[in-house]
Amino acid sequence: MSNKEIAKTFQFLGAIMELHGDNPFKIRNYNSAYITLRKLQTPLAEIPAAELSDIKGVGKSTSGKITELLTTGKMEALEKLKEKTPPGVQEMLQIKGFGPKKIRTIWKEMEVESIGELLYACNENRLIELKGFGKKTQDDLIAKLKYFLKSRNSFHYAALESDAENIVKYLENLLPGTEISLTGAMRRRANIVDSIEILVGTVNDEMIAFDENILTKVKEEDHVLHAKSAGEYPVIIYLCPPNEFGSKLFVRTAAKDFMDAFIAENKGVDFKGLAREEEVFAKANLPYVEPELREQDWALQLAKENKLPVLLEEKDIKGVVHSHTTYSDGLHSLEEMATYSKSLGYEYIVITDHSQAAFYANGLKPDRVAAQMAEIDELNKKLAPFRIFKSIECDILNDGRLDYDEETLSKFDCIIASVHTNLRMDKEKATERIITAVRNPHTTMLGHPTGRLLLSREGYPIDYEAIIDACAEHNVIIELNANPYRLDLDWTWIPYALEKGVKISVNPDAHSKEGIHDIRYGTLSARKGGLTKEMCFNTMGLADMEKYLGLSGGEV
Repeated sequence: MSNKEIAKTFQFLGAIMELHGDNPFKIRNYNSAYITLRKLQTPLAEIPAAELSDIKGVGKSTSGKITELLTTGKMEALEKLKEKTPPGVQEMLQIKGFGPKKIRTIWKEMEVESIGELLYACNENRLIELKGFGKKTQDDLIAKLKYFLKSRNSFHYAALESDAENIVKYLENLLPGTEISLTGAMRRRANIVDSIEILVGTVNDEMIAFDENILTKVKEEDHVLHAKSAGEYPVIIYLCPPNEFGSKLFVRTAAKDFMDAFIAENKGVDFKGLAREEEVFAKANLPYVEPELREQDWALQLAKENKLPVLLEEKDIKGVVHSHTTYSDGLHSLEEMATYSKSLGYEYIVITDHSQAAFYANGLKPDRVAAQMAEIDELNKKLAPFRIFKSIECDILNDGRLDYDEETLSKFDCIIASVHTNLRMDKEKATERIITAVRNPHTTMLGHPTGRLLLSREGYPIDYEAIIDACAEHNVIIELNANPYRLDLDWTWIPYALEKGVKISVNPDAHSKEGIHDIRYGTLSARKGGLTKEMCFNTMGLADMEKYLGLSGGEV
């Protein structure tokens, strides 16, 4: 088991213990273990059992449970609690913002034991008079439950990508010379997908062999194979004659809106029996449309006008913007983040630890800002020509103010302004709060505009057009947060931002060295919105970035 998996097991243990009213001291210990273990860089499996208790924050009881997990894959204490807890109640623990104490109240006092029962109870207003709830809490819970149910059989693209690529390689080795391609939402690089879909140019079902380490067969029907990947994700393999591969690939790749528009534009044209996908576009007298753009009809209109954009590529990104260090809640030091970025070929890194209001993330008070800036000056001398920019992810306070006084704000090279607290806002409040921050002359960039966590938390509602218009007016860049759990700004608003001349910055929000690689997922999402190299902020090289920020090349 990985450190992250072990950490999450302790997090679940703490939650289910709290659900049963267990010892608060033990619960705190296991929650503390979760925080410690998820940040631990050395794999727990490589640490001798006798040394586990030497890890800061890990005592004998916790170390014993770690050994148990590494040895058996299970934890007896957790299994006993799970046996006493209905599966539906356990599932409730997965709902963000709905804690064990409230779940216990619903379970014990209302005898509700599943999410479906709970949603029904909410719709009948049975929670309003329940102690600790009320109408506002009930309404908020209804929204959370509906979102959870809607998202339950969906996955982040990043979670499936590795399995999908391995299956394609496996099939290519198994069937040399056969046309094979990802298709569906995976090929369109959708933020959220419900399965790995693959098209294979053969109708000989018997040629597809299965290997339980890569692909496990579930069922077969009419040249469609259903399987499970190594990560237990659903896989659908479509088989077709080789001479129809292009036609089938086009049909199975396109989203409904794009396909409906394509059919409407080409009434009466027969696109069947084409071996190559390019032939479909040629027959429609259109240039090739990249799979990422085959979501909505606007891309088809651009193709008709021969105005398709040259889409951004990951190699176009020249610098790492939005990154955290051990000064706040990052796993790696300032120097480690910088030297790793340099080793990857980037020209600069914009360090944006959390501001002082983010106490939960060890946000920086002005004295620690000064200390970090002094360290940056020394590192810039050492790492030149690579450069570390002095920045901050500055909390947008409730009234839209930024989280430092004018004197402190003026010291930063640039500022990413983000909302992190008090997320339960209506559209008017959220929009006003953000626009106030955008108008602040110190704001360089708006961070993750809606605060969403894909499949976990819907973002607060905002007036996208009003905020993008404000960014255009005040020359503020908008972040596309590349973390695969965020991908916020949503790609569907990129066309409007580009129309208004607002640049997008593809930022990893890296809390570790490895997190820098999330730039890939941000790039894939950006491509879906038609983002080009020219309209991406951090495709600027170091000299241009320094000029944009009003800094001289020699100034540190």
